[in-house]
Amino acid sequence: MAQNKLKQKVEALTRVVQQLIKTINTNTSLAQGTLTAFQIYLGEDEWNRILEELKDKEKRLIEKEPKEKKLDLNVE
Repeated sequence: MAQNKLKQKVEALTRVVQQLIKTINTNTSLAQGTLTAFQIYLGEDEWNRILEELKDKEKRLIEKEPKEKKLDLNVE
């Protein structure tokens, strides 16, 4: 009896995960289509300028972030 309930729960969780994967794929497709439409609307030169600007901003943010300290496991 317990194995049957466990099997039903696993099957239910499997269906939920499958639906989540479908939703993620749908959102990915929508995002890619939106970016493509935006790129076509702006034109190649403007699109490349914006990409370079975003890369520069990201680089500056990474440089500002403090470096993470590594965990010291030497216990004395």
